Amino acid sequence: MAVFKGTEYTVLETERMRLMEVSPAMAETLFTKSTDDEIVELLTLESMEDFEVDRQNFLRGITTYRTSFCNFILIDKVRNKFIGRCGFHTWYVPHSRAEIGYQMNSDADKKMGYMSEAMCAILAYGFRELGLNRVEAFVGRHNPASQRLLEKFGFKLEGVMREHYCKNGVIEDSLCYSLLKNEYRPT
Repeated sequence: MAVFKGTEYTVLETERMRLMEVSPAMAETLFTKSTDDEIVELLTLESMEDFEVDRQNFLRGITTYRTSFCNFILIDKVRNKFIGRCGFHTWYVPHSRAEIGYQMNSDADKKMGYMSEAMCAILAYGFRELGLNRVEAFVGRHNPASQRLLEKFGFKLEGVMREHYCKNGVIEDSLCYSLLKNEYRPT
């Protein structure tokens, strides 16, 4: 556990990355007790633009009494640079299930195995430490790289969620994947 302004947060280590948790308590601390410069330094951001989406989510309210989140920012150890994020959102604690989401900040860091490395650590943490029994993922039909990533970790395709989300003003279907704790095999 690491501590920032009295708030504990988890740091996971992989071969090439440090994964720093951004939990509801951490987000509260960042946005109410920290300066912009402290946020940039702690999260190794190149600019405040990288953090503006998270700031807006916080202002709109990122947790409710039913759901929470446990996300990690991915920091390349060699470059000491924020390169992406991976973690659980729409986490229904009483039901032991959460949706996993992930993204890389730059196309230059894609296809380098970073997300596979992060997913390995994040899934292990979710099943062991957070007590998850089910992890869900929703992927666009036209995202074969994400589909392969999920299948690599044993996620099963459950079906299609019709007109499930809007991306760039276009309503799209989602492929619904899931992984159960008893199916999970660390890679």
